[in-house]
Amino acid sequence: MPKRKLDAAFCAAATCPPGKKRTDYWDTIITGFVIEVRATGGKTYYLRYFDEAGRQRQNKIACFEDVTFDQARKVAQRRRSEVVLGDDPATKKEKRRAIPTYAALAGQHLAHAKTYQRKPENVERVIRIHLLPRWGKLRLDEIKQQDIAKWFAELRDGGLAPATVEKVRVTFNRSFELGGRWEVPGAEQNPVKSVPRPKFNNARERYISVAEAERLHKAVQASANPLLAVIVGLLLLTGARKMELLKAKWDHVDFERQTWHIPDSKTGKPRYVPLSRAAIDLIALLPRWPGCPWLLANPKTRKPYTDIKRAWNTARDAAGLPGLRLHDLRHSAASFMINAGIDLYAVGRILGHADHQSTMRYSHLANDTLRAAVEAGASKIQVNWAEGQADG
Repeated sequence: MPKRKLDAAFCAAATCPPGKKRTDYWDTIITGFVIEVRATGGKTYYLRYFDEAGRQRQNKIACFEDVTFDQARKVAQRRRSEVVLGDDPATKKEKRRAIPTYAALAGQHLAHAKTYQRKPENVERVIRIHLLPRWGKLRLDEIKQQDIAKWFAELRDGGLAPATVEKVRVTFNRSFELGGRWEVPGAEQNPVKSVPRPKFNNARERYISVAEAERLHKAVQASANPLLAVIVGLLLLTGARKMELLKAKWDHVDFERQTWHIPDSKTGKPRYVPLSRAAIDLIALLPRWPGCPWLLANPKTRKPYTDIKRAWNTARDAAGLPGLRLHDLRHSAASFMINAGIDLYAVGRILGHADHQSTMRYSHLANDTLRAAVEAGASKIQVNWAEGQADG
């Protein structure tokens, strides 16, 4: 075990004695600093030391040709200091190797989502399209807050809708939250959590007027889809969501009580929707086929419609309502009820809102009703409070 003060000149000239495969030259200044010289001519710098268990450990610094001697010496000095202070470089390296990539964590995230989410495919889509291509190959400890913030900005500048970027942020953040909960190495700190979240208004309310409803009625009546008029009519008369209606079954409708049972809504809770006489009359016009449970079955397949986009776009354009979405009929239903004097609480119950905040978006539509309420209250007092007041 040759020992001497290592320097650049010696390391450059060092050779392996004849008959040996390798020889180690140990530095007399930095304990454990070694240059290994092999018979093939290759040379490598190492730091060798004993861990707390008394085992000799070896930590590779670099190949001779890849760094200068001074660089190798400085690294050896730093790592020797870490050993003396109880921070084992080999243990650190093993811990780092144990840190999984984001792809591995994403797989666990998706498996967890499938155990409780109604539509785990939404999480799968965000992970597959956005997160894995950018972060999948990186270890969790390599994912930094600054890089994430820059990436989000690039997504927005690249034309991705703010709502889509927010879905990506929420999914990415959820991955690290779960990793922290499961004590996954590298997920102790959540780098997504501290990234500033830009404010944006994703709410879009479009309400059709009575005149527009009449034009739309004529357009859907002329549609090549024989059930489009009924679908549009029921969406306006009930305020239901499109898929709630398309998945409705005959046994969900109680004609005697004039109610429609929705067993599986967006909120995950079943609800009952009251049906007006106009809605009941519309449902009564629908054809029924033996063995077919669906309220709005496709006449050709006897199965529910999965998409009516083409028929809807044709009808709404013919009605002079470009850009109108089927979901806007739900907003319009709320508007018609509120303008008829129905309070926000009742409207929220009919629409199946999970909390009052969702219904409050329609509060500005209730001004006429509220004004009528205060006028009615003032008339009951029967006192002219302005009488006798001095001018000015």
